[in-house]
Amino acid sequence: MANQTIQTKRAPAALGAYSQGIKAGATVYVSGQLGLSEPSGELPLTFSEQARQAFLNIESILKEAGLTRHDVVKFTVFLSDLNNFSELNILMESLFMSGSFPARSVIQATRLPKDALIEIDAIAVH
Repeated sequence: MANQTIQTKRAPAALGAYSQGIKAGATVYVSGQLGLSEPSGELPLTFSEQARQAFLNIESILKEAGLTRHDVVKFTVFLSDLNNFSELNILMESLFMSGSFPARSVIQATRLPKDALIEIDAIAVH
């Protein structure tokens, strides 16, 4: 079975030589998403706004593949400042109110593209 490229106009276009997402069998891999808003392509100012928008961008890509955030099995989150860890947890608790959270890694990065405060990638399974 060939890999399928997942592309949507409801999320910002890739900033480089990569796809928004790839479907391989029953698994969808979503590339790292910043909190860029579509169609402006601008980053909101606050961590909370950027984080919420990054999750919305992931949801738009998943929707294109016929999935939702509840199909995510793993997030990898890159923060420019680990002091935002608690705020990330609060946001994730509101997004996954059932308490059934995906696996997750959180890493502090020295610098993210466009000087973003957060970048998130995801793995989801049908």
